[in-house]
Amino acid sequence: MKNDTVFVLLAGGKSERMGTAKGLLPYQNSYWILEQINRISDTAITEIYIGLGYNSQEYANKIPLLNEAQPEFVFYKKIKIRVIINKSPELGSFSTLQTVLQQIPKNKSVLINPIDIPILNTAELQSIIGTQNQIVLPNFEGKNGHPIKLHPDFWNPLIQLDPADKNSRLDLEIKKTNPSGITTITVTDSSILKNLNTPEDWAVFSKT
Repeated sequence: MKNDTVFVLLAGGKSERMGTAKGLLPYQNSYWILEQINRISDTAITEIYIGLGYNSQEYANKIPLLNEAQPEFVFYKKIKIRVIINKSPELGSFSTLQTVLQQIPKNKSVLINPIDIPILNTAELQSIIGTQNQIVLPNFEGKNGHPIKLHPDFWNPLIQLDPADKNSRLDLEIKKTNPSGITTITVTDSSILKNLNTPEDWAVFSKT
């Protein structure tokens, strides 16, 4: 069956606590954002939209691929990548998500993951991709995490929300959804709950 899901990788934050752009942290002789892309490329996903905001020029300077991918899709290995820049990153991560969603075909499902949450193992990620509902959430030991899969009927209205409104948040919109429209998938990978926000977080994670 043809895959109708695209991946959204959000990397538009200021990274104040980390002290540097999280996607540009060194990881196994490369950059963390490229490691995240590599993990996605091992699944049925064929298109990745990367949302940048703060530090977008630094990303473009250090990884030419991300500069080339700004006007149109470019191929990286076997996957197509497009970079979308949020011109108002001060409005927060939801505004970056909205900026990206505006560029995605309205009939596609989206799988959303922030740059600071490691993407889980391929088999369980593929299980999320293959599950159909308004919202699909991975769950580790009773706690929901990322990536989150959204059906077009759910995410299209998100574009219309006011990003300046403090209540314009994905988690709040999910809470409004009828439980029958939400599927949780139990996973064994605790990565779905990690938040790599500080140098200390990164030091512990990168040693594992």
